[in-house]
Amino acid sequence: MSVQTLELSFIPVFSELSKRELKALVGLMSSVAAPEGKVLTTQGEPGREFMIIEDGTARVEIDGRTVAHLGPGDFMGELSLITGDPRTATVTATSDVMLRVLNRREFSSMLDESPRLCRKIMVAAVKRVQQIEHSKTS
Repeated sequence: MSVQTLELSFIPVFSELSKRELKALVGLMSSVAAPEGKVLTTQGEPGREFMIIEDGTARVEIDGRTVAHLGPGDFMGELSLITGDPRTATVTATSDVMLRVLNRREFSSMLDESPRLCRKIMVAAVKRVQQIEHSKTS
């Protein structure tokens, strides 16, 4: 198993994937570094990427209010890619971050190739929608 494949296996959403699935996934992903303060997604803008935080932290804001903090293993961008709707939140790096990134086509390929991963992403997406709705009523 390559170093990148091994690293990916420790990210919770990918923990149940086979070595073959992990290897295919590594082939789809790009590694991107972003400095502290960099806006990773902007609420209301079109979504083009799915991002997983490999290292570092980020703040999630909806309508200017902080609703969550993200760290290694957390991901963002799935809602916009699944629905085609604009981004639901602004996410800003609160430290230097290292991201694994998939564009829309690569994200779709990932979901098509792994039903287990697709199920995990969909469950997380539903929970995120519920969290967003709850934050709007709080």
